[in-house]
Amino acid sequence: MERIVVGMSGASGAILGIRLLEVLGKSDYEVHLVMSKSTEKTIKLETDWKVEDVVALADVEHDFRDIGAPIASGSFRTRGMVILPCSMKTMSALANSFNTNLLIRAADVTLKERRRLVVVPRESPLHAGHLDLMAKVERLRGMILPPFMTFYHRPKTIDDVINHLVGKVLDCFHIENHLFDHWGEITTKNK
Repeated sequence: MERIVVGMSGASGAILGIRLLEVLGKSDYEVHLVMSKSTEKTIKLETDWKVEDVVALADVEHDFRDIGAPIASGSFRTRGMVILPCSMKTMSALANSFNTNLLIRAADVTLKERRRLVVVPRESPLHAGHLDLMAKVERLRGMILPPFMTFYHRPKTIDDVINHLVGKVLDCFHIENHLFDHWGEITTKNK
């Protein structure tokens, strides 16, 4: 069974990470979760979810402080990692290889092993410092996927918007999903 790591930082948008965990939980992937303490607060503020119910969506939860966890080692093979949502504090630490916690260490290992790292930054508006950090992570071979809304799939609900973003994340890992109609499916339907 292939493994995938999901990191959640304390940025707004906890529901995005939760939906990703829900979808991956129905897949053939072993899902490893690491979340910051701020994430727990954001989950409580922004959703009706209990933190323990979010944790239960993953196969394995790793303590944010445990720098010696398996996901901190390059010899622990994974398909890659996604950080959803990603705060600018986490982006800054990642851009500068400032491995003070497991979330950053696991992402740094993902980069050094040349595995796919998808980072979904949650901040708006952005200033030049934010843009510089994202550019630096991209130069390190991370993939930056801002949670922009799109309309070509004709969303009708907030769930449609959330599913589209999560589907885009899964597309980055070439994980089959039907969370939204992809472009070729849309153009065929609209003929």
